[in-house]
Amino acid sequence: MENFILYNPVKLHFGKDITDDLAKTVELYGKRVLLVYGKNAIKENGVYAKIKAQLKLIHAEVFEYGGIKSNPVIEDVDAASRLGRNSNADVVLAVGGGSVIDSAKIISVTIPVSHSAWDFYSGLKKPEKAIPLIAVLTLAATGTEMNPYAVLQNHKSKQKIGWGHKLCFPKHSFLDPQFTLTVPKNYTAYGIADILAHCLEAYFGKGDATLSDKITIAIMKETIENGIPLLHNLKNYELREKILYSSTLALNGITMPGRKSGDWGVHDGGHVLSLLFDIPHGASLTIAYPAWMKLMKDRIPERITQLGKSLFDVDSPYKTIDKLEELFRRLDCPIKLSECNIDKENQQQILDTMIHNKVTGANHKLSNNDLSDWINFMY
Repeated sequence: MENFILYNPVKLHFGKDITDDLAKTVELYGKRVLLVYGKNAIKENGVYAKIKAQLKLIHAEVFEYGGIKSNPVIEDVDAASRLGRNSNADVVLAVGGGSVIDSAKIISVTIPVSHSAWDFYSGLKKPEKAIPLIAVLTLAATGTEMNPYAVLQNHKSKQKIGWGHKLCFPKHSFLDPQFTLTVPKNYTAYGIADILAHCLEAYFGKGDATLSDKITIAIMKETIENGIPLLHNLKNYELREKILYSSTLALNGITMPGRKSGDWGVHDGGHVLSLLFDIPHGASLTIAYPAWMKLMKDRIPERITQLGKSLFDVDSPYKTIDKLEELFRRLDCPIKLSECNIDKENQQQILDTMIHNKVTGANHKLSNNDLSDWINFMY
């Protein structure tokens, strides 16, 4: 077991009507608020009106940046950062799913500077301060509400990559399961897949940590046991509540103690699929993970078999992969690129972009030939 430091400064507010106290929290940091959100969902489901009513209680001056995409782009982050800078925002309030909160994290460290946020991603600059960030989550998926990481796309450089810094931790995150009740079936399923994939990245990480394995498997079991019924009962508050909590635990650091790192190679590959074809993040992972396991089945058969025994009570890497594909099918998620109308003529483009993005795992390193074989398994 590796030495570790576990640090998480986020104050998590969880439960029904938890945002009834949002105004008091925002006021701790100021009254000039940069409100960041996605497209029309929060206006259609009433969340926007509820948040604005809270801000009105403290007579906040609100500057809005809406339209963050589900696969967020650097152009929106830079534009929102300019708005926050020009408005002298005291606090960033992000209302939405993972893409909105990821974007807001980077906005919070870009407002104090004059350069593009991408300079942080490229390593040209390091953040020195941040505008306080408060997150209001509306989707169970990424776990971004309780970690310092964010993924962005840059189509000019043909990259989609993750980056993180301790300054990017939200100060507070508000999670009301009621806010997830209107998420449609497909994005509910993609979120469930993302939760499972975060657990898998930890499980296949570097280092022997048996208790962390048990925690990781418990989160996966909880997600499976509640996720499948949820897809048949989308308005069930109790199921939404359990999935939302699982989402946070899957990526708030508790699956990692005792390891040097997670692997994250599959996420790297999935990001390329989203970059090239705008595939929803969770769907990219249900395509990439079984294919990655097929690539790895002869290299780490014991580890894959152990996963299968713990989750599905099967006794081989082949059966484990079959069960994982079956699970993703039950979630109505794709497991082949062809299901997303991406034919084999795109293989070289995918490979070139993976190489350009330096796709590999922190634990299980991937050569260019490995990447090519992995892509073959995706068809």
